[in-house]
Parts: sequence; C-alpha cells; structure tokens
Amino acid sequence: MSAAKIPSKSGGGSFAPLAQPVFAVLWAATVLGNTGSFMRDVASSWLMTDLSASPAAVAMVQAAGTLPIFLLAIPAGVLTDILDRRKFLIAVQVLLASVSLTLMALAHTGMLSISSLIALTFVGGIGAALMGPTWQAIVPELVPRQDVKSAVALNSLGINIARSIGPAAGGLLLAAFGAGVTYGADVASYLVVIAALIWWPRAKNTNDVLAEGFFGAFRAGLRYARASRPLHVVLVRAAIFFAFASAVWALLPLVARQLLGGDASFYGILLGAVGAGAIGGALVMPKLRERFDSDGLLLGAAIIAALVMGILALAPPKWVAIIVLLFLGGAWITALTTLNGAAQAVLPNWVRGRGLAVYLTVFNGAMTAGSIGWGAVGEATGIQTTLMIGAAGLLVAGFIMHRLKLPTGDADMIPSNHWPEPLVAEPVAHDRGPVLILIEYHVEKHHRTAFLHALDELSQERRRDGAYGWGITEDSADPQKLVEWFMVESWAEHLRQHKRVSNADADLQGKVLAYHAGPEKPVVRHFLTINRPGAA
Repeated sequence: MSAAKIPSKSGGGSFAPLAQPVFAVLWAATVLGNTGSFMRDVASSWLMTDLSASPAAVAMVQAAGTLPIFLLAIPAGVLTDILDRRKFLIAVQVLLASVSLTLMALAHTGMLSISSLIALTFVGGIGAALMGPTWQAIVPELVPRQDVKSAVALNSLGINIARSIGPAAGGLLLAAFGAGVTYGADVASYLVVIAALIWWPRAKNTNDVLAEGFFGAFRAGLRYARASRPLHVVLVRAAIFFAFASAVWALLPLVARQLLGGDASFYGILLGAVGAGAIGGALVMPKLRERFDSDGLLLGAAIIAALVMGILALAPPKWVAIIVLLFLGGAWITALTTLNGAAQAVLPNWVRGRGLAVYLTVFNGAMTAGSIGWGAVGEATGIQTTLMIGAAGLLVAGFIMHRLKLPTGDADMIPSNHWPEPLVAEPVAHDRGPVLILIEYHVEKHHRTAFLHALDELSQERRRDGAYGWGITEDSADPQKLVEWFMVESWAEHLRQHKRVSNADADLQGKVLAYHAGPEKPVVRHFLTINRPGAA
C-alpha cells in the first residue's frame, strides 16, 4: 500500500506533524468527531438514568459501547491491513452518523427505550471497533517517519481535548435543548469527518504479490500474539488495571445524580474535568518519565485512581468531586499512554495493527466485564460500597502487578532482510503448503546446553513470524548433529517470514550460530507437501 508523497523535512518539536496539511485537517476533523461522540455518550448515559435507576441498567450502556470493541478489534485490525483505509474509514463514519441520526429521531419522538438505547449504543461500539485500529494505522502515511511519535502523541492529545469539551458541551445541550439536539450535533460532527476523508488525496493501493488474505492475516496476528512473551506482560497488566478501574466509569452517572445530587450539565462537567485532567497529565508526562520508569508511572496511576474512587464513595461536595476527577484524568492518561506505549514498543510494523487490536480487545474486554460486574455489585451492595471495593482492589492489584515488570521495548524491530532467498528447482505456487524447514547444526557436547537455551529463545521468534509448529531433533548416529525444524502453512507465508525477521531476531540467530561447529554455515532445506492424486 502506498501513500501520497510526504515532505521529508519536519519543523521539529511536538507539534511538527501539524505542519503537514493532510494530517492537520484530519486531526482537526477527528477532534471534532470525537467531541460529538462524547456528547452522544453523555446524552445516552444520562437518558438511561431517566429510563431506569438500576445500577446494572446504567452500567449496561458502558458495557454495550465497549463489548463490540472487545469482540471485533482483531478482525478490524486485519481489515485495516487488507482494505483501502480511506474508503473503510468513510464507511465507518457513515455507520456512526446513522446511529446518532436514529437516536435523534427516537429521542425527538419520545420512543427511546432501554432496549433501543442499549442496542444502538452497541452498534455505535461496532463502529468504534472498526475505526480504532485504522486511525492508528494511517499515521505513518500522513507525516514523515521522524514525526510519527509526535503524531501519535497529538492524536492522544486530540482525544483528550475532545474528552474535556464534549461531555461538558453535551451536558449543556442536553439540559438546555434536550437529547434530540445533542444527538443532532453528533451527526453534524460526523459529516465534517466524512468531508475531510473525501478531501484526503490518498494514493491508490499498489499490488503486492504477497498480500495477505483476511483469514491468513487473522491467523498470523493471533500466532504472533500467542508467541510474544513481552506482549503477554503488557496484556496482563492492562487487563488487571482496567478491570478494577472500570468501576468508576460504570457508576459515574449514578455518582453524579444520586451521590452528588447533580443534573445532566453537572455530569458533563465531571467528564470534562476528567478530560482536562488528561490534557494536564499529557503535558507533564515528559517530566514524569524523566523521574519514573513505566512500572512506577503505572503504579502511581493505580494509587491515584483508587484514592479518587474512595473519595467519590464518601459523597463529597461537588467542587471536591470536580477536583478529584481532574486527578483521575491525569492518572487515566498516564495508564493509557504507558500501556499503549509498551505495546507499541514490542510490536514490529508488519503486525502492529493486529497486535494493537489484540491490546484493544483486552482493554475493552476488561472494561466490558468490569462494567457488568461492578453494575451487579452495585445492585447488591450500593454505589458507595462498590466504589470502596473497587478502590481497594485496584490498590492491592497495583502493588502486586508492580512486580511483573513491563518490557522496556529496547529491541530493534526493523526488518533485517538477512535471510537469503530459498533455493527452488522451479517456481512454487504461493498457496502450496504446508512447508517444512530443516536447519542442520553441528554442536559440540560441552556447548549443547547453552545452544539449546539460545535455540529456545529463537523458537519464539519462529512462532511469532509465522511458524505454527517447531522442534529440535538429534541424529541417533551422531548426537552432535542437531536439526531444528518448523512448519509454515504456505510457501507465501514463508516468503513473508523472510521479510518479517527483525534486527533483534538476527541477533538471536547470531547467538545460536555461535555454537555451530561445522566448517560451513548450517544447511537449510525446504520441503513442500506433495498432493498425491486421489489422496483423501
């Protein structure tokens, strides 16, 4: 896939990507679109408190919005890699605009019910699931390579600008003009985003003979996630943190209404305080990173979030609630950027979208399960007790998980391209497979243990990059002759494997080859499955 040519020069600094006209326009449109989405969410959450005072019912709105992202993030990541991203984003924006248009009509006619509100929130969640990985994936197309990190940071800043404006504006519109007007404002924001995407002068796709199909790309993404131990650490830390922290999001509408005695505009102000706190947290993050590592930042975020939940459980004055939610916003953006950055750091470019989709699946799965669970606890024990339980759980989990260190992300994930092209007697069809690869080593007896340890590390790389089976065997007649084998599902997948091997993987292979005692490099052979005529 190719993109329109991007000027290589950059103005430097955190705001350098805004010098690129396409990025600036899409960024501004995205901020407006996200603002509209937060306005819609405020209206939906508050209307649910009108329709039902049940904590479980109110929490279901949060769950309905995050469940589709949990279910569809990985397929969305695959679609991001195989479809035209511009057209795909336009289609998703049309879907989201249709959801808000339907909500506007139902609210205006007084026909909005609990079931229709939850169902439409669920469809909106589907749109969010499809859109999330794609927005992240287009960033390298819009700015020079040296500005990609700044562009990602600006996208996070834009979301939190929308988070600080949207809820407050939505609450004011809801209180002054009703839900119909609030939903209508969201529809208008999507039209702006669609117009910006249509204007985007994106280059057409180029043909790639090794382009992945949907199911092949899906399997490759899952294989990588299953074999990547550093990614597992990030996913576990994210699941634990967000499962406990989701309590405050699930119950915040009821906190605003029942504990604090506020109206719709006050609820919007509370959410706006979270967004403003997140912006402040993003601005001080560089200074914090100079003093604390990723594990320290995540522990600090857990402590602050737990304290905020505990204070809210005490039904404080409204002004106190607004202040503590500023701190919650700072803690939330700290946790999000720390975990997202750790996930980004351990993912190579070829699987970045799918790997981040797995991360989003875990994040939204934890938020969904947490929302449903905390809603049920709130139903049984009350809002204040539930917040106290969540705060205590988050605090304990924060200290326990602090011992499971996040990956540093120092590995060089740039493709090394050091594998030679496989020898073939005649052209091989790309869909032919499975393929068996054999690598023959000669290892002296006193180096055997160290060799096997190094090879075990290398086996994870084989699996991450495409192998679905791996093993090591020895020659019964010559124990110093060891053969590593791994299976790949097709010839095309093995050719892709050649392109996926990173510089960090090359270093691992160098450690293994240091124990090879043969006069030449290890012999590599490729064996193809024979499709016998008449075989079942």
